[in-house]
Amino acid sequence: QVQLVESGGGFVQAGGSLRLSCVASRGTFGTYYMGWFRQAPGKEREFVAAIDWSGRNTYYANSVKGRFIISRDNSKNMVYLQMNTLKPEDTAVYYCARRKGTGYSDYEGDFGSWGQGTQVTVSS
Repeated sequence: QVQLVESGGGFVQAGGSLRLSCVASRGTFGTYYMGWFRQAPGKEREFVAAIDWSGRNTYYANSVKGRFIISRDNSKNMVYLQMNTLKPEDTAVYYCARRKGTGYSDYEGDFGSWGQGTQVTVSS
């Protein structure tokens, strides 16, 4: 069973940037579609971004398109989320997840392995 561990969260002012990292261990990584989700206080978890196994195809929620960039390094079993021009509404716990099947999905039920999450707080 793969283990996913996120890092890089923190406190930042609006307009700032953060880079989240997720390392995978004890399982296959390089052939899987990976995603980032987030959950704000009192809200359901929502899709943020995803990337296919090759890194050539990326997908974003409309709320982060143009500000966030997802990438991966299969040689290091890492997936990243570069977050720019952060807004207070980006405040949430961010989760890295590995898709159970293949192909595009923004539905959390299609992701079978999850990290513990990393907190991102954006002040206004």
